[in-house]
Amino acid sequence: MGLWNFLTGAGKKVSDGAPDAAALKKEVADLGLEAEGLEIDVVDGVVKVSGTATSQEAKEKVILAVGNIEGVSRVEDLAGGDDPLLHEVKKGDTLWAISEKTLGNGARYTEIFEANKPMLSHPDKIYPGQMLRIPQ
Repeated sequence: MGLWNFLTGAGKKVSDGAPDAAALKKEVADLGLEAEGLEIDVVDGVVKVSGTATSQEAKEKVILAVGNIEGVSRVEDLAGGDDPLLHEVKKGDTLWAISEKTLGNGARYTEIFEANKPMLSHPDKIYPGQMLRIPQ
């Protein structure tokens, strides 16, 4: 179980100001993510993901989907399982460079791209402050 910080002013805008649980759940559903068994709540400005996910991958994608929303600064994982390996995109980063750094081979960038679908629509469309899931 972990607590991750996200860049509040970056990400997809789904509401004016800090999004509530309903807006976050709608975004997860709109992305078509598997969220069965997971609860998403907002308590004192912290998004809390709890329950039992159908898989580790499903849990990690839900954490990323809600964290990469404009107005969300922190996501707490209360759902158990392993902590995801996340990478914060820095100015000038590419998936190739991130892959070289995290997976040891830039040509494996497609693994990172696939691990972050449907939140990523194209390998070149990443932005500073965005958090990406690194497959393990």
